[in-house]
Amino acid sequence: MAKYANVIVDISLDKLDKTFQYLIPEELKDTIRVGMQVEVPFGNRSLAGFVMELTDEAEFDESKLKPVTSLKDDGVAIESQLIALAAWIRRNYGGTMNQALKTVLPIKQKSKAVEQRSVRLLISKKEAQEYLALFEAKHNTAKARLLRELIEQDVIQYQVITQKLHVTASVVKGLEEKGILALESQTAYRNPIRHLNAGGYDKVLNAGQQHVVDVITADMQREQYGTYLLKGVTGSGKTEVYMELISHVLRKGKQAIVLIPEIALTYQTVMRFYNRFGKRVSIMNSRLSAGERYDQFLRAKNGDVDIMIGPRSALFTPFTNLGLIIIDEEHETSYKSETVPRYHARETAIARAAMNRASVVLGSATPSVESYYKAKQGYFKLLELNERVQKRPLPECEVIDLREELRSGNRSILSTRLQELMDNRLRNGQQTMLFLNRRGVAGFVSCRACGHVIRCPHCDVSLSQHAGGRMVCHYCGYEQPEPKVCPECGSGYIGGFKAGTQKVEEIVKKRFPKARVLRMDYDTTRTKDSYEKILSAFSNQEADILIGTQMIVKGHDFPNVTLVGVLAADMSLHVSDFHAAERTFELLTQAAGRAGRGESAGQVIIQTYDPEHYAIEAAKDHDYETFYEKEITYRSMLRYPPVANMLLILCTSEKEEAASQAAYHLAESIQKTENREYQVMGPADASIRKIHDIYRKVIYIKAADYELLVELKDKLEHYMKEENYFRNVMIQFDFNPMNGW
Repeated sequence: MAKYANVIVDISLDKLDKTFQYLIPEELKDTIRVGMQVEVPFGNRSLAGFVMELTDEAEFDESKLKPVTSLKDDGVAIESQLIALAAWIRRNYGGTMNQALKTVLPIKQKSKAVEQRSVRLLISKKEAQEYLALFEAKHNTAKARLLRELIEQDVIQYQVITQKLHVTASVVKGLEEKGILALESQTAYRNPIRHLNAGGYDKVLNAGQQHVVDVITADMQREQYGTYLLKGVTGSGKTEVYMELISHVLRKGKQAIVLIPEIALTYQTVMRFYNRFGKRVSIMNSRLSAGERYDQFLRAKNGDVDIMIGPRSALFTPFTNLGLIIIDEEHETSYKSETVPRYHARETAIARAAMNRASVVLGSATPSVESYYKAKQGYFKLLELNERVQKRPLPECEVIDLREELRSGNRSILSTRLQELMDNRLRNGQQTMLFLNRRGVAGFVSCRACGHVIRCPHCDVSLSQHAGGRMVCHYCGYEQPEPKVCPECGSGYIGGFKAGTQKVEEIVKKRFPKARVLRMDYDTTRTKDSYEKILSAFSNQEADILIGTQMIVKGHDFPNVTLVGVLAADMSLHVSDFHAAERTFELLTQAAGRAGRGESAGQVIIQTYDPEHYAIEAAKDHDYETFYEKEITYRSMLRYPPVANMLLILCTSEKEEAASQAAYHLAESIQKTENREYQVMGPADASIRKIHDIYRKVIYIKAADYELLVELKDKLEHYMKEENYFRNVMIQFDFNPMNGW
């Protein structure tokens, strides 16, 4: 048995990121394990920590080591593999080991178990009949009523006894003391999908789907485990492929994790998986109660479920025999963490799969440029589904030039053509989805007359509006005054475009007073079951029109939707982010994919002030390859990911001078390094210069080799510990950032 425990102590405020050694008391030697949460003495305090290693080697004089105080009763053990994954995250994405551990441990503490009580008959049926006759003779009606039911059922839930039979606790206790019955208690797991009913599964794969399954399962049979990029047009049946692969994995006695980008997708996704796999399916997401999350953690750990579905955090489900990780809609930015450590679920999934000899399947109609680039380079195996199921046609897309709408006198957010088609759908009993692209709502300035966008002359990104009439580039710091007239055509119709879903709802209800309208956005989805209720209502055709932001265009399948309107395609096109064209193409293609998934053909209206942009033209034609070739050429010219790698350093402080000084010294330190492969941009103000009175400065570093940036991060972390410039400044690292800062 090990004598010592190396413990990482949870004192993140002190920025400590190291292990401390403690003696293991005799009474804990049989129970302590790697990953357990423990209570340890630290100075004159008692702190919580995680056991990182058990060893017989003392790092210091044993007489100076303090013993572990206790195992935390409410702590949740981390599997040793997840600890290794936390170490991988810490090295590749920065932050402290504490932060990485808290990332891989979705459940921070135990929740009080739900006890399910029941009453069991202990005596024979013959003896029970004798007692029943006695109670009836003495007019002990409650005792007789309970005994009569127990003769029929043997075991009855305690809740049924008190609420339906109206038998009091004292009556139960009295019969228990006589030895007639026993009161039993057992733990009942909270199941967030207990209300679902399996509807059965009868799908048969088509030739294209079967080919994809055959390729991947053949590799599994040969024990060749890799990463596969499944590029399938919207409606091509990627989910059926996922389920067939999971079925193969389950037959091998292994488990599967299915990642989805939005909680909003959980309802439809879980229903499809539950219909096929029943109670072996569970979910993990932030909308569950603490008790529900904890119970799913235990169910997975105990082997009661084999399939876990959920957003990013579901990746850390404590499966002991993981065989497959599926990342659906892998292009989604929500797979990148917005808090430290800023890990990406895609790379982290690949790392975890390698530890388990498991496969990873990335699925999307619009793969991220990064994933498609890696597939082209041979790092991922590319598989394609180029037709919809039952060979249904892709929807017809029509681009509406909003500049022409303005010239014709239509100032409504709904183009004349879109209004005509909505009228038609209402008459025919078909449904419409209206998508408002809200990304970049505070971003670019454009001319409504000619479509001209104010851009940075140095970085080929749009300038962003700032207070005081300034426009700033968030990459190089270039700024200029906001123009009053368009520099291209001289029109005064220049400014930012802002419109919310609530405003659109008002316009739609006024224009179509008889239409049943649902709205799905942040405001309408705050309650626990709000996503499910809205989507279920629309799926059941209880509404004619669904209005929403990007959450309505991702992965949903509504067969009666034959019209999709994209109200403002430009709103993600000209934000201050080199991903802008990619985000726009993805959103437009995904939005278009919601139309025509049933028997009737679909139509899509894309409204824009920039109809000639390559992202919009490619989305209109459902042409991913043309978009990719133009986008990767642009990325290559400017050395943006995935052609090169990028490290963002964010410096924040309550004092602007302190943040500026820290950023300056970091940039200077990088410039002094002998390695000339770095390209340094900044320091500059972040896209939002101040949030909650905290000032923000950024530095961007580009390098071809990702490992070089990791090594640079390590050097800078060491440098920051030695210098006083960083005492009152928080420094965060973000590798290959997904959003502009």
